Formats: sequence, C-alpha cells, structure tokens
Amino acid sequence: MALAGGRGFLIQPYFSSSFVCKNIINKPSFGVKNTFWPARLGPTSRVTRTVVRAQLRPTWLPGLDPPPYLDGSLPGDYGFDPLGLGEDPQSLKWYVQAELVHARFAMLGVAGILFTDLLRVTGIINLPLWYDAGAVKFKFANTGTLFIVQLILMGFAETKRYMDFVSPGSQAEGPFLGMEAALEGLEPGYPGGPLLNPLGLAKDIKNAGDWKLKEIKNGRLAMVAMLGFFVQAYVTHVGPIDNLVEHLSNPWHTTIIQNLSHPAS
Repeated sequence: MALAGGRGFLIQPYFSSSFVCKNIINKPSFGVKNTFWPARLGPTSRVTRTVVRAQLRPTWLPGLDPPPYLDGSLPGDYGFDPLGLGEDPQSLKWYVQAELVHARFAMLGVAGILFTDLLRVTGIINLPLWYDAGAVKFKFANTGTLFIVQLILMGFAETKRYMDFVSPGSQAEGPFLGMEAALEGLEPGYPGGPLLNPLGLAKDIKNAGDWKLKEIKNGRLAMVAMLGFFVQAYVTHVGPIDNLVEHLSNPWHTTIIQNLSHPAS
C-alpha cells in the first residue's frame, strides 16, 4: 500500500520485526536520507515504519513534482514550465531551439558589452556607451546599407537554421561553395564542422550531455545579465563597468535599491 504525500514524495508503509530495512536502494538527489519512524508495538512486537523517499532528480523547486512531459531528458530540464507551454511535443522542440539561440546571443552580447565597456572606461579606445552604439555613423558605409547587409546575412543564417530544424541534416546536401561539410550539423541546434566547431568539442553530440548542460546554464545566466544591463542603462544612464566601479567605491550606499529609488535624470 502506498500513499502520496504532497507532490514530490512517496510515503510507503513498511512492516518488519526489525529496525533494519534491507531493500531500500533509492537514495534522494539532494541529500535527504531515508528516515524511519517506529509506530506502536503490537503483541507480536511487530513494528510499522514509514519510509519517505525524496524524488530522484532535482527540480527548480525542491519537492515539486515536474510535469510528465519534462522527464529530465532535455539539457537543463528542472521541470520549470508554470504556464504549460511545452505540453505539445512539437512546440516543446521549438521552444528548446528558441531558448538555445537566445542563450547564445545573450552570451555574445554580455561578452561584447563588458569587453567594449572595459576598453572605454580604461581609456584604451574611445567608444560610445553600448546602448548608443547603434546610433553611431560609420564612415565606410551608411546606416541603411549596413542594415540591409545585416538583414541578408542574418536572414540567410536563420533560414538555414530553421530548415535544418524542420529537416535535420538537409543543409549539408547540395553544393554550397565547397562548404557543405563545414555547415553539416551534428543535430538540430548544434552545428559542427571546422567552421562552426573549430575546437572539435562535443563531436559525439549524442553523449555530450555535460557540454549541453553547461552551455544552457551559462546561457540562462547571460539572459538574466542582459536584463540587468537593460535596467541599469535605463536607471543609471551609464555602462555596467561604471556601475560596478561606483558600487565598489561605496557598497553600502550605491546599491540597486538606491538606484531604483533615485534614478538618474
């Protein structure tokens, strides 16, 4: 007989005449040990004990039972889907690809903003603030030309990515300037070849779970960091390195609370 205790635990009565349970082999994933509570002693000295077993995989909220369609097979799956967006299997596949692409753009954005802002603050190069960079007029081409070129290049890359998602491996077929092997993806969302994987990392993409997990974790952190950059720029009107230097110079009075309560004019 088994009773469900909450959503994340299984409470199972166990009957024995000793205090040693020999058949419990499942161990919890977050350090909670199997616990036994002695019940009443009957005439035959039989003891009833209850075993509380924690769930076997970590979730974003400990003790929460993840939805059935998030079974832990996806990289970075901690059962977080409060709106139920991934109930449809096809939609879930697309959301996984969308998160992966946004994570990579966020990592590139964070690295670019911090690097250029460091060059600007140290005076090595005279650069604009990152949120003003888009308004800079370049001498080698006008803004309209740059926009059209970027639209064509990114449109081409995104179209190829979508076609590979719809038909995996199709983008390595047919002639393309002799670069077919360089454009061949390992699986949807994970390009390979010497052009897009020059270091040869995770060549065996089917067994590269650790690499996938590290990438999506860093990508999610970068997306949160980009949100922080947006809020900082709106409130303080300076770059992230300036914000960091100002906070370190007066950590008790230059905080997020003071900045939000007294934004720069």
